[in-house]
Amino acid sequence: MTAARRGGQQDRVPPHPDVRTISLQQVLEAVVDPVRRRIVGELYAAGEDLACGTIELPVSKSTATHHFHVLREAGLIRQYYVGTSRMNALRREEFDEAFPGLLRALMVERERG
Repeated sequence: MTAARRGGQQDRVPPHPDVRTISLQQVLEAVVDPVRRRIVGELYAAGEDLACGTIELPVSKSTATHHFHVLREAGLIRQYYVGTSRMNALRREEFDEAFPGLLRALMVERERG
């Protein structure tokens, strides 16, 4: 069975960029927004994949969807489905390889306030 098809049904996993093709500029533009930093921070602190709805955000559902999309396009998160829940995984290992120390620095700054 290929990654694009399961059980004859089209896979709902959105495309994810290769982190090695992402520029530092794109990453910084993604994390400049406090809502997106909050999402990354929640995933970082949880140490596990989280469903979109489990991360409390001060924005509408459609705006939250936009923020998750920006983070996915910047290579920071990977999204996939478990049943009807869209799960989010921080691409920590891949990201640390491409941008050593950046995630940790963002989390230190987040803790400062």
